[in-house]
Amino acid sequence: MLLIGENINVMSKTIGPALRERNPGPIQEMAKAGTEAGMDYLDLNIGPARKGGEEVMAWLVKTVQEVTDLPLCLDTTNLAAMEAGLKECKGKALINSVSLQPERLERGLPLVQKYGAAMIGLLWGAEGMPRDAAERGMLAVDLIYQANQAGIPNEDIWIDPVLAPVSVEINQVQACFEFMGMLGEIAPGCKSTLGLSNVSNGAPTHLRPYLNRTCLIMLMRYGLYSAIADAYDPELVRIARGEMPEIVDLVYRIMDGEQPELAALDQKEVEYVKTVRVLTGRSLYSDSWLDV
Repeated sequence: MLLIGENINVMSKTIGPALRERNPGPIQEMAKAGTEAGMDYLDLNIGPARKGGEEVMAWLVKTVQEVTDLPLCLDTTNLAAMEAGLKECKGKALINSVSLQPERLERGLPLVQKYGAAMIGLLWGAEGMPRDAAERGMLAVDLIYQANQAGIPNEDIWIDPVLAPVSVEINQVQACFEFMGMLGEIAPGCKSTLGLSNVSNGAPTHLRPYLNRTCLIMLMRYGLYSAIADAYDPELVRIARGEMPEIVDLVYRIMDGEQPELAALDQKEVEYVKTVRVLTGRSLYSDSWLDV
């Protein structure tokens, strides 16, 4: 599966100041690190960028392309800034994202077509986040129809079902899994992606990788095509590249209801088993889920 490095983000304590100061050093170092870590795309996230967004995104795209040939995922809610970045992209860009919110839809789809880009179709409706898998399905059908009407083929649509933090709403996490199991029938030819680290928002920093890695394995079972993820987590990269088949098989068995004796497992296996139980709702989330 493909990985989109999430680390060039305005919210980063390193990247935010570098963007404000137009300091290419930290940004280019992170772009090179993401490339060396094996990312397939780099996500360039400048947030809303209400002030000077066009200049910021154009500068960022040029700065990153000086040190890497990886394709870029342009991430901003400022569509003028999005277009400024698209003008500078050397290859086929991925627009993150187009949703069913009227302005994002009406202005976003023409950008996809004009620049020959691919798009992340975020399943966020006019009324906000979908409540369950069925509503995600309805939003997906509507969004794909609108994109097709604008001349965008399914192959250029990457559906994002919106992954919620497990610490906040386990039902939404499960709805995301359920929807992913439906996506192939709802949207033949479409790809899929999501912000993987969303699932661990709110968890202590040192525990977030456990949730991210386990959630990735679970989503892979449902055919996840790509994930926007942390390029600095080598174990997560190994999972995505198919290098940990024994752990993947263990996670799938736990998803199917197997209940192994924890005493018979090694420490890493225990960590994955306990985390699957949290992400499936069999155990309640708490910051001490690995210790109980």
